[in-house]
Amino acid sequence: MGQHKATIAWHRTSSDFTYESYNRDHEWRFENGMSIPASAAPEFRGTANRLDPEEAFVASISSCHMLTFLAICARRRLWVDEYNDQAIGFLEGTTQGKLRITRVELAPSIRFGGKPPSAAQLERLHQQSHSECFIANSVTTEIVVKAARG
Repeated sequence: MGQHKATIAWHRTSSDFTYESYNRDHEWRFENGMSIPASAAPEFRGTANRLDPEEAFVASISSCHMLTFLAICARRRLWVDEYNDQAIGFLEGTTQGKLRITRVELAPSIRFGGKPPSAAQLERLHQQSHSECFIANSVTTEIVVKAARG
């Protein structure tokens, strides 16, 4: 159905190349001309004011869920005025000794125009959004919608 491309560009800036010395800063470049400064997470010797892959992963899950939710609401003629999410990803060790983001918790707060859906309807909207989200369908990470508010 489509391809999504990214160019990741890094070059060494240190005089040597050891785990302690090599720089983690790099650029994410996209076909639309956008460039995002990226790095490792600070706890892995990255630069704090750059986007790290773990944050991008959590944001992509949250963004996909939101966009799917908005599409479903628009098709059902449920008017959405505002959607905010405070997503949290949990990087944890596995029994195999590997690190992975085991769970992402979404905490959307939605303001509807007109009559908002009931709590049960809102829960079903989020279940359908999760079921149809491209990113959620692409990962094994547990994704939980916590206390969705409308």
